[in-house]
Amino acid sequence: MLSKNDVRLPALIAGLVASSLLLAACGGEASDTAPPAAPTAPAAGRAAALTVTDPWVKTADKGMSAAFGSLVNPTGADVTVVSVTTPVSPKAELHEVAGTGGMTKMRPVKGGFVVPAGGRLELKPGGFHIMLMDVKTPIRPGDRVAFTLTLKDGATVPFSALGKAFEGGNESYAPEG
Repeated sequence: MLSKNDVRLPALIAGLVASSLLLAACGGEASDTAPPAAPTAPAAGRAAALTVTDPWVKTADKGMSAAFGSLVNPTGADVTVVSVTTPVSPKAELHEVAGTGGMTKMRPVKGGFVVPAGGRLELKPGGFHIMLMDVKTPIRPGDRVAFTLTLKDGATVPFSALGKAFEGGNESYAPEG
């Protein structure tokens, strides 16, 4: 005949095992040294912080090129673009053409592109643009080139730009010197 202790012991062990499994599944305590959580995409139905309209990229076999279009911010707060990547170039930067004393030159934009709340920032030849240096993959007319903008809050904005032959003001996207 079984005693009360004989019946309770298996139940106690089963309860301990279940509790241990539950605690293991929940993970440990948060630590002060734990890395921050990765940024998440905007919730469904929430307006995107930034869109890119009419994007295009200057054709190039190699060397330098540039991408253009409009960065549109439909939100009520300024949005800052801090970096850009593209698979056609190992080095892409946010640039501007600036001039003093009749001389103009291209330079990286310190702090990134700020797109005003409810506004837009035009990326165009002779102004703000995305600079592609050391193009490794030829960009032909009609090609679609992938880009990813990274915003100050860590969110990303992917887009593709259409390859276009462009002479414009016969601009040179070669480095100085």
